[in-house]
Amino acid sequence: MAPSGLLVTGASFAAFRGLHWGLQLLPTPESAAQNRWKWRNICVSLVHSLLTGAGALLGLSLYPQMAADPIHGHPPWALLLVAVSVGYFLADGTDLLWNQTLGQAWDLLCHHAVVSCLSTAVLSGHYVGFSVVSLLLELNSTCLHLRQLLLLSRQAPSLAFSVTSWATLATLALFRLVPLGWMSLWLFQQCHQIPLALVILGGTGLAIVGVMSINLGIHILVSDVLRSRPCPPTLGNKETRDCDGESIIRDDSTLRDKAWTWFSVSQFLFQLTPAFLGSEEKC
Repeated sequence: MAPSGLLVTGASFAAFRGLHWGLQLLPTPESAAQNRWKWRNICVSLVHSLLTGAGALLGLSLYPQMAADPIHGHPPWALLLVAVSVGYFLADGTDLLWNQTLGQAWDLLCHHAVVSCLSTAVLSGHYVGFSVVSLLLELNSTCLHLRQLLLLSRQAPSLAFSVTSWATLATLALFRLVPLGWMSLWLFQQCHQIPLALVILGGTGLAIVGVMSINLGIHILVSDVLRSRPCPPTLGNKETRDCDGESIIRDDSTLRDKAWTWFSVSQFLFQLTPAFLGSEEKC
């Protein structure tokens, strides 16, 4: 199985690199003209997420044994799906190094290094089911990529952006946090029959991606859902204004204090979000 997996990984790398170059021949929306490379990079990531996320969901539906036996239980095509994903991450890492400085891309390169745990399945032919479960996260990444493309094309705020934001939060909980929790629990329960090196590697990767995912949810919740936040009230004045300048009457001082407290908490959470969330679609 390993030779075929390596062959598919190489073919996937070449295909995604070719897609990067091919998109240079297509027009870029005028609103995203200032960042053509990022637009192309996210479009390629969207293709990968659609392909592998849908493939993982369909595969687990048709072959649930992959979740029942994540080490050995998998059909031959499952390994090929994982190999396609490994090839993409190698291609995207190459694209990042080619078009950005190390200081600009270090966060995404670290993420790709963590995700390289998938290569264990390609090289050994084992843990393929575990890797396929991890590809469910790509269903959430699809929404993240769409959200970022809407931001680049200046479609925020809009109905499409609002729907995408809510879909991103929903899929983040269902297809990112739930699979991460299941994988963490399984790894903990099976640690006695898994090599210690793989337990450490897998546990570290799950912890890092889990923290990034929680920060992602906070960032999107604050920036998209809680966008209209009340501004600080003036003492002795029952009228305040929201951040869009619209007048809001507060006849109850308790209600006003609660609103200001929530505003402070939201601002604090927003400041906690790491700088790398400017490119959160890559998680």
